[in-house]
Amino acid sequence: MSVQQAALGVVIMLVVVALLFDFMNGFHDAANSIATVVSTGVLKPTQAVAFAAFFNVLALFIFHLSVASTVGKGIVEPGVVTTHVVFGALIGAIAWNVITWLYGIPSSSSHALIGGICGAVLAKAGAQALVAEGIWKTVLFIFLSPVLGFILGSLMMVIVSNIFRASRPSRVDKWFRRLQLISAGAYSLGHGGNDSQKTIGIIWMLLIATGYVAAGDAEPPIWVIVCCYTAMGLGTLLGGWRIVKTMGQKITKLKPVGGFCAETGGALTLFLASALGVPVSTTHTITGAIVGVGSTQRLSAVRWGVAGNIVWAWIFTIPASAFVAAIAYWISLKLF
Repeated sequence: MSVQQAALGVVIMLVVVALLFDFMNGFHDAANSIATVVSTGVLKPTQAVAFAAFFNVLALFIFHLSVASTVGKGIVEPGVVTTHVVFGALIGAIAWNVITWLYGIPSSSSHALIGGICGAVLAKAGAQALVAEGIWKTVLFIFLSPVLGFILGSLMMVIVSNIFRASRPSRVDKWFRRLQLISAGAYSLGHGGNDSQKTIGIIWMLLIATGYVAAGDAEPPIWVIVCCYTAMGLGTLLGGWRIVKTMGQKITKLKPVGGFCAETGGALTLFLASALGVPVSTTHTITGAIVGVGSTQRLSAVRWGVAGNIVWAWIFTIPASAFVAAIAYWISLKLF
């Protein structure tokens, strides 16, 4: 086998690993899209995952590739990325996803990937190889996305409660069981539009680094886009049931009206972030929105201990995945 063929084999292997991460992202984060409609009884679990997967893939035709551009070109300085860096980043992100899935912790696949990229790059070239603007924008939204979700979710709940305060509870429940299908579809659309693009970005980064795509190209190849959205949809279709229970039942008890408000607040946050090209966490966003909805009823309606455990997982996501990525980077130097 020639050196060129071996190099192509490594690139193909890394694309497959990236798509595996994308699949796991959908599998891990399926709970974000379906937890509220499942916990309120609007859809059965099997119906909910198929519903969410459809809208995940539909996002391909709606969102501009701003987030993919940020991940692919806006986090690491040109010329630093190698196949070893991409391998380390993906292994760091996948390892953290597996750990948090096993324990049913709704952590961020997005920030696991960002942490993985940072860890592998730090191991190779140090902090000067990172693009500060892209990193800080991502870190800022670690805090901003759940806050926006909280504000918009609670605001929606207050508005809806005032509009329907004279209506019978059974009538409100009937209407919002229908409306929650719209809000769940919108949230799944935002989920696919933001999260699929992170994997598009890292494959784009890989192809630029290995010379298969020109650095000046405005968009990645179409096959990358289609494969990433499809992998995300398939992952969602299989679902991450361990996390559904935490998101849909343990944080606070939701009725259809609360599910509608949480999903709508979360969807608006994701649409805004995707328009700005910021790779945010759908987990952070929907958790903030669910807590916001619960807190409008009464503060004791939120199980703050569960929410606190989730926040600790958020804090550890980037450093933990970065640490694993750095080790994986050094191991890869011996492997290929």
